[in-house]
Amino acid sequence: MAFLSALPADATVMDVLKTFPEPAGPLIDYHQVVLRGPSELTVGERELIAAFVSGLNACHYCCGVHGAVAERFGIEPGLLTALLVDVATAPVRESLKPLFAYVRKLTREPSRMTAADAEAVLDCGWQQRTLYDAVSVCALFNLMNRIVEGTGVRAPDEHYFSAAAQRLSADPEFSGYRTPDTP
Repeated sequence: MAFLSALPADATVMDVLKTFPEPAGPLIDYHQVVLRGPSELTVGERELIAAFVSGLNACHYCCGVHGAVAERFGIEPGLLTALLVDVATAPVRESLKPLFAYVRKLTREPSRMTAADAEAVLDCGWQQRTLYDAVSVCALFNLMNRIVEGTGVRAPDEHYFSAAAQRLSADPEFSGYRTPDTP
């Protein structure tokens, strides 16, 4: 049940964006750049990072939606769960493991980040821009998780994730988050 009386009881992120359109436009634009803009990371990998961060934060809504989107972009079913259990043993290519370890630490213990954490990622051959892209996805979803949890947004049911994933993956401009009220 939504916590704000301006929202319907069964509010989704779309309802939050419609209700508060002024910050929605720039936030949607940032989603577009971070999740769909040019990057060494695939769209599926960035969506997986979004779902991973959301899983670490126990944000069921964002974890479910973005996990489903990641799968629509070619991420194997079950990979998100394996990463959340243990990055080191997850069946993901080796070069991604330090990136997910970095994102996990940045989400859980941001004040403990060190140059050695970044070096572990860069030593796997990733460019500095790629690390920045991962940091940006991590930051965006720490923000989105707080918006979702802070407003009381909940997925109506498990079928919502696949419907939301279809909408978000079918739209290359990411305007699946835009509403008539958002710029």
